Amino acid sequence: MAKKKGKQEERFNYAAQVRRLKEEGPQRLYLLWGPEDYLREQFLSQLKKICLPEGEDSFSYKRLDGPELDVDELRFAIDALPFMTERSFVELRDVDINKLREPEKYIALLSDIPEYCTAVFVQSAQYEPDGRLKINKALKELAVELKFTQQSQGMLIDWLTRRFAAAGKGITLEAAQRLIFVSGDLMSGLIPEIEKVAAYAKGEKVTVEDVDAVANHIPEAVIFDMTDLIAQKKVNSALSVLAELLADKNNEPIPMLAMLGVQMRKLYAARLAIEQNLGTKYVMEACAIKYDYVAARLLSSARGFTLPQLKRAVELCAETDYRIKSSGQDDRELLKEAVLRIAAGESHA
Repeated sequence: MAKKKGKQEERFNYAAQVRRLKEEGPQRLYLLWGPEDYLREQFLSQLKKICLPEGEDSFSYKRLDGPELDVDELRFAIDALPFMTERSFVELRDVDINKLREPEKYIALLSDIPEYCTAVFVQSAQYEPDGRLKINKALKELAVELKFTQQSQGMLIDWLTRRFAAAGKGITLEAAQRLIFVSGDLMSGLIPEIEKVAAYAKGEKVTVEDVDAVANHIPEAVIFDMTDLIAQKKVNSALSVLAELLADKNNEPIPMLAMLGVQMRKLYAARLAIEQNLGTKYVMEACAIKYDYVAARLLSSARGFTLPQLKRAVELCAETDYRIKSSGQDDRELLKEAVLRIAAGESHA
């Protein structure tokens, strides 16, 4: 069986992979995984259309659902001859590859897939291959492995623009950036937000105000906004944001404190970059930030703190975490106290 023809890019380029599929045709074995499940399903649909141009049927299309997988059932599905079409298609959905028993049998079978068959492992967004296992080492060699990750800033904004246009709305660049920031950068999560914002917006173009009014705000984005308000010395507004977070029973204090700690460490790194003239690129690399407008906001916020204040803020988050887990005190009150002390500008002498 032919090996895959190229290594997976660090950032998945969906358009390039679809182009490659159309130019080179389908291969015999695929492993589709990664957090961007919307693109995974889109690619799977493209692959099915090429393999089964007349659509799914009981002769040429087989689907086996995990988490377990029977090797004899898989052999039957792979060996079944296509009927009224050139290829057969075997979809292996959510199989727990890491826990397959007798992996040698699967390796032998997957190493000898007929030319007329395409078999595809389709994994959930939570799947992570254990690279130590023989079966995963074999798949690295035998399969076209595509890890579906978040798209680049430009591609994601272009996609948002097209989706809003299909809903009869334009969108400003600032609004598109804000939507990605507050609702996350996974397309599957953005689709319902696009529909909601498009339905709400009264003007021809969606604005930042429209996004903020109705889009779902992930907790990480809310924490970022809260620390930004502290940087601007808008302490009462920041405390109102914290109160809203705590009012939501889905938000537990310990994860919120962890997010606050991450944000303060990012601000500390950004402040160091400002003082040492290291620039935006350094901040993006040091803080694992994918989009330059987020880095720009982080640098702007960092200017509202001194380096000693941010160092103390990082320490306060660590100290509060220890107190929550060891003292038996009210965790919500301890989180409030930490935010108040950060807002007060507490620092080392």
